[in-house]
Amino acid sequence: MKRIGRILLGVTVVASLIGGGIWYAKQRAASDPEQRYKLATLEKGEVTQTVSANGTLTPLVLVNVGTQVSGTVKKLYVDFNDKVVAGQKMLELDQSLLLAQAKQSEANVVNVVASVELARANAVRMKALFEKEYVSRQEYDQAMQVMKSAEAQLAQARAAEEKDRVNLGYTVITSPVSGVVVARLVDLGQTVAASFQTPVLIQIAQDLSKMAIDTSFAEADIGSITQGQNVRFTVDAFPNRGFQGEVQQIRLNPTNQQNVVTYNVRVRVDNPDLLLLPGMTAYVNIGVQKRSDVLLVPNAALRFKPADAPDKKPENGQKPASTATGSGTGAGMGGGAPAATGEKKGKKRDSQSGTVYVLDGDQIRPVSVQIGITDNRNTEVVSGDLKPGDRVVIGENTGNSKPPSSVGMRMF
Repeated sequence: MKRIGRILLGVTVVASLIGGGIWYAKQRAASDPEQRYKLATLEKGEVTQTVSANGTLTPLVLVNVGTQVSGTVKKLYVDFNDKVVAGQKMLELDQSLLLAQAKQSEANVVNVVASVELARANAVRMKALFEKEYVSRQEYDQAMQVMKSAEAQLAQARAAEEKDRVNLGYTVITSPVSGVVVARLVDLGQTVAASFQTPVLIQIAQDLSKMAIDTSFAEADIGSITQGQNVRFTVDAFPNRGFQGEVQQIRLNPTNQQNVVTYNVRVRVDNPDLLLLPGMTAYVNIGVQKRSDVLLVPNAALRFKPADAPDKKPENGQKPASTATGSGTGAGMGGGAPAATGEKKGKKRDSQSGTVYVLDGDQIRPVSVQIGITDNRNTEVVSGDLKPGDRVVIGENTGNSKPPSSVGMRMF
């Protein structure tokens, strides 16, 4: 029994030694910054701050062709994607009713002309009799009044005839411009009613090689956008291809939805290959600021804070600010970095402070920096104790996120 007890004790001691060795190796690996943290090396480069929004591609000139008269579509001469020239016949409405009205007006003119001729003849006779004093002045004046009234009725009848003739001409719809038919909103046999407003029958894009993007930007970004700025955008149809445009107009009419104020920005786009089609969704990016040959720090480094970070000030004596940075103006990504200590209320947003953790030997130390603009991946370092080649922490490796325990392994 004593021999078995010694064997069990020896096995326990060996197992404890092996477990202790494994534990020590893991603790040492966990305390090694190279193993515990994800690191990135700082470099100098170029950063461009952009503002983004979504918009819709539309033809630069889109003409809605309608009708001023009601009727049934009798003939269609164009369809989707057809090219048309100015004055080309596109469709016809049924002319039966308007043709009858035009004929009625024409007959009415003939009738009134006969009345005018009779009134004029009577006026001439009454004038001759009045000169010989065979009729009174009153009878002569009445004859003249009848003649003038007949002439007025003739003018009115001719105006009605002209109106009916014009309405008859409106039954033939022609193209007002040269372009491409992008929409046909009626079919053969369909009845259109032009009672209170002109119904749209056909839409014509005057030139699809010239397109526009109508998009909206928040009031916080509109101050950075100016007419003539270059614009880059993508569309879902060509996800791996970038397109360029130019800010054509910043419309002064604001839109307020749920206390969010936006302004419409129109972007002019050249489309010589006709790849871009009306109605496509465009993801617009406008570069508002650019810095070259500046020290860049990854945004992940500004967001990082170790779980066991001590409550102490950075080495330059400044209080560390929030480690988040901004997506649009260099301060505000992931929650917004507050201004540095003592910063005035009206200070610009591109002078925010942040904290990064730098690898220093076998440990990491916090360093406070002043940050500038960002491109959502890297942020400009305006000032701080950082230099190219420094290695900063951008995250913790999976499985090593917990700090090493200071409690020793319990022996059996």
